[in-house]
Amino acid sequence: MREKGLNNVFRVTVSESGASVYSASDIARQEFPDLDLTIRGAISIARRLQDPLSELTKVDPKAIGVGQYQHDVDQRQLQQSLEATIESCVNRVGVDLNTSSWSLLRYVAGITERTALNIVSFRDQNGRFRSRMQLKQVTGIGAKTFEQAAGFLRIRDGDQLLDTTAVHPESYAVVEQIATSLGTPIAKLIREPQLLERIDRSQVSAGSFTLNDILEELRKPGLDPRDTFVAPSFNETVRELADVRPDMVLEGVVTNVTKFGAFVDIGVHQDGLVHISELSNRYIKEPSEAVKAGQIVKVKVLSSDLKTKRIALSIKALQAPAARASQASVRKQEVGIDDRVASLASKWRGR
Repeated sequence: MREKGLNNVFRVTVSESGASVYSASDIARQEFPDLDLTIRGAISIARRLQDPLSELTKVDPKAIGVGQYQHDVDQRQLQQSLEATIESCVNRVGVDLNTSSWSLLRYVAGITERTALNIVSFRDQNGRFRSRMQLKQVTGIGAKTFEQAAGFLRIRDGDQLLDTTAVHPESYAVVEQIATSLGTPIAKLIREPQLLERIDRSQVSAGSFTLNDILEELRKPGLDPRDTFVAPSFNETVRELADVRPDMVLEGVVTNVTKFGAFVDIGVHQDGLVHISELSNRYIKEPSEAVKAGQIVKVKVLSSDLKTKRIALSIKALQAPAARASQASVRKQEVGIDDRVASLASKWRGR
């Protein structure tokens, strides 16, 4: 790429776990009926970089391969727990009503798979939604469903500015009262949230909890709660397993966390393992105390075996020696405390 003058191009590794499951699914056949399975999988992987939440909800979470022991637990409870986690993520982030697929919409509170399909069908026939209130025209969305779902659906560049926020339509009147009490239009209130600091709560007819939630949302209207995407800086000279050498310091991203350690992608098509003993200079009971999936980390290569395709990595080796010393002193103190407790217990039994 540099030879062609594309100096500003960077590469990003996207996990392909579950892409083959998606490419053979009913959802993929509906989206791309005329394309080959391999093409569908490639499109899915590319979309994961653009909008991971929207794309990954199309795949059975068990096929993504994150975690451990998923086959050893009750499968019904596992499925319920995974679906609850997906619903929580989707509703926390919010869903764009005009661009989301039915496979994502079905996870919005109150919306079933059939209702999600009806929303997409209505959108195809009538064009993009201009306001949340149009949802009531969709077959299958009654007053109760609207009440549950409306606050989690977003409309960009619509007729109502508040449709871009998590404020529920039932509370629009409260926002109007806030704007009136401050003598400013709602549009300015959204552009300049610092005006909310001057609000007189006595002039607003809403409970304290409801008002606090509304003010919190207006301070960051439409803010995506997800972390800003940062691509790891892979070493351009390390592209294959054969390029990996001991003592190299590389940057990578954590792809999986298990009971015995964490797997890190360093850009060579083979994840390396950071054993739990190499994760931190301090004592940790679980690897999840030190790292999490998706985290960008610096690692040192301990060993690389081309035959077995195994890479041993360490995070602890890059931590400051002073930190190691201080942790060692803490452990000595803990041992000293344990000895004193044992001594007191012995004296107590001797009485």
